[in-house]
Amino acid sequence: MKISIIVAKAKNNVIGKDNQLVWKLSSDLRLFKKLTTGHHIIMGRKTYESVGKPLPNRTSIVITRNEDFKVPEGHFVFHSLEDAIKLCISKNLGQVFIIGGAEIYRQTLPICDELIVTEVDAYPQGDAYFPDIESNKWEEISREHFKKDEKNEYDFDFVIYKRNDRI
Repeated sequence: MKISIIVAKAKNNVIGKDNQLVWKLSSDLRLFKKLTTGHHIIMGRKTYESVGKPLPNRTSIVITRNEDFKVPEGHFVFHSLEDAIKLCISKNLGQVFIIGGAEIYRQTLPICDELIVTEVDAYPQGDAYFPDIESNKWEEISREHFKKDEKNEYDFDFVIYKRNDRI
């Protein structure tokens, strides 16, 4: 099973502030929807709450320490990343997407196979950060540039990295 992190991050690694995104990038949201539709998506409770409900045509897996946290039928709550990954393996999934937030990214980075990164050309203030991408562990596979326009607040690059430290 391929574990893919999908994230939009600024040049200073900011991914959010006050549990919200810090930009409007319509093209990035379309790419996110296209890639994750039909898949299981793993996220922390705060990320789930910021989205507000399960995303259409995806199975949400929420990781939280809150023993009483509930999600709608057909979605899952786990109290550790390990248990969430075990569920995905038991379902023989080909791929699972990790969609945030900062702590879930930090825990998943050592075990994931692919990084799907929207690199936003901005330096916003924030309180949630993506870990540094260590160049000796990742190889850039593709990059597509998007220009700022009426629906995209900043220029950004859509970049895919594959892990190269498990050879």
